[in-house]
Amino acid sequence: MNLNLKPAEECRYDAVSLGEIMLRLDPGEGRIRTAREFKAWEGGGEYNVVRGLHKCFGLKTGVITAFADNEVGKLLRDLIEQGGVDTDLICWKKTDGIGRVCRNGLNFTERGFGIRGAVGCSDRANTAISKATPEDFDFDYIFGKLGVRWLHTGGIYAALSEQSCETVIAACKTAKKYGTLISYDLNYRPSMWSAIGGLEKAREVNREVAKYVDVMIGNEEDFTACLGFEIEGNDANLKELNLDGYYKMIAEAAKQYPNFKAIATTLRTVKTATVNDWKAICWADGNVYMSKAFDNLEILDRVGGGDSFASGLIYGLMTTGDPELAVNYGAAHGALAMTTPGDTSMASKEEVESIIKNGSARVKR
Repeated sequence: MNLNLKPAEECRYDAVSLGEIMLRLDPGEGRIRTAREFKAWEGGGEYNVVRGLHKCFGLKTGVITAFADNEVGKLLRDLIEQGGVDTDLICWKKTDGIGRVCRNGLNFTERGFGIRGAVGCSDRANTAISKATPEDFDFDYIFGKLGVRWLHTGGIYAALSEQSCETVIAACKTAKKYGTLISYDLNYRPSMWSAIGGLEKAREVNREVAKYVDVMIGNEEDFTACLGFEIEGNDANLKELNLDGYYKMIAEAAKQYPNFKAIATTLRTVKTATVNDWKAICWADGNVYMSKAFDNLEILDRVGGGDSFASGLIYGLMTTGDPELAVNYGAAHGALAMTTPGDTSMASKEEVESIIKNGSARVKR
């Protein structure tokens, strides 16, 4: 599989993300509604991917985002810097004392356990990045002068506002002009699109973005809602996934978007909040590759599992060009990420490769 990646020596960054980064407030084993203290993490669907690419896989990464210039924004920057991701591309926006002009997003998330599912409660309206326009970022400088081998962005960011729809399209167009590869996670959230045009707007924006994408990531609902593809004969609750139907859907997507070099998705069966079956598939060059299956995977915190899948997949594609190995990097990294708290991965590349090679969970001394 030939991706035609730009040479690393010509680029400041191996990968950058474009999207919102929120402060996650985690009540640990308790509930949001009864918590008296929270642990603070940083997290965001697009950011989590480049954070994993750096922290786990050692690539040079940065974030394109915007923060309100206040103490919470500085806390978020500090958290990002602790993960080793470059913060030079952040746009800092002036705000008033109460967040009327713009603010930084908060995400309260409890992990769930057994029969009690995970719960998220976002507080992200009027954030700095949702108000950012293409003019807030010099994309020609980022992709043309500095150089970026890979851009990752997604549908969560696109759904934030009319401005973010315009910004994601502008970024993808400019990245493509300079030969940067683009991955996009559809990540459809109906509640987020409802305020700016609902399903019709989601399809309009995502179909435009799809024209520039090299690696498209998404589950069945994502492809159905965002791009209009259906899986024939599939169980509505995904209790029994019709893989033949899924393969046909992917083939149709590849036919309509010949620019797609790869299409990938995770396949999750939720038994309880803490026990899932987990695997992934990747289409490339007319073939479909299935990862190793993680049946009865025990989960501590499921948030960010899909993002860690994306970072493992991207790393595998960038470094090996082998879609079968790449989808296994993704599935293993996603599985490991869900064994630790927080949105971002705490895994190492050695752990990921050990899992791929059927490594055990025996204690290492």
